[in-house]
Amino acid sequence: MINSGVFDYIDVLHSTADAAWKRNDIIANNLANATTPGYKREDLDFEGELARALGNSKYRSLDAKVASLRGQKITGRSYYDSANYSYRLDRNNVDPEQENVELASNQLKYQGVITSLTSQFQNLQTAMKNPS
Repeated sequence: MINSGVFDYIDVLHSTADAAWKRNDIIANNLANATTPGYKREDLDFEGELARALGNSKYRSLDAKVASLRGQKITGRSYYDSANYSYRLDRNNVDPEQENVELASNQLKYQGVITSLTSQFQNLQTAMKNPS
């Protein structure tokens, strides 16, 4: 990561894109194991980790909160969802319909983050072309 205020939001968006990519892989793995007896679905909590990191700087502007993350690499926390709960006889708790909904939602999130990253780089390009 570049240690400059200009890239603070880019660093957060980069971490968000990485987490969304990893969550896509986890959901695909859940779908691949939908018929594996005893398999427990896995998920990734990035939003909670980011909220905790930003929450440590209460009563500050968003810019100041994001700047406080400089140099930190925020990653999602992987966990097994309802590890002891299953409505199926084979003790597998993957619901393929729910996983497909989660996959579609995560893909939309990833596309939005990539669009935001592209916009941030376009803003930097504009600033470099038109110095004040």
